[in-house]
Amino acid sequence: PISFENVELLERAMESCIKLQPFVVDAKVRIDRGKLREKSSSFGYTSLDAEMLFAEVVVRVEGREVKAILRWDEILRYPMMNVVYEAKR
Repeated sequence: PISFENVELLERAMESCIKLQPFVVDAKVRIDRGKLREKSSSFGYTSLDAEMLFAEVVVRVEGREVKAILRWDEILRYPMMNVVYEAKR
C-alpha cells in the first residue's frame, strides 16, 4: 500500500534500488500526488500503479550516456519509456 505518509520514502527506495543496477549513474522517481489522492481509499491508502509513476534514469556504458524517461501515456493507456538524450563522455 501507498499513502501520503510513505510516498516520499517509496520514491527514495525505488531510486536506491534502480541505482544498484550496473551502469546506472542516476535515477529519479516521482509518484503523482494528484493521482494518489484520487485513488486513495477511505482508509487513506491505495496500491501503486503505473499511472502514478514518473521515472528518469541515466545510464553510462563505454563512454556513452543515455537518459530515459518512463511516464504514463494517456492515449496508449500504458507506461512508455523514451530516450531523451544520448551523449559521448
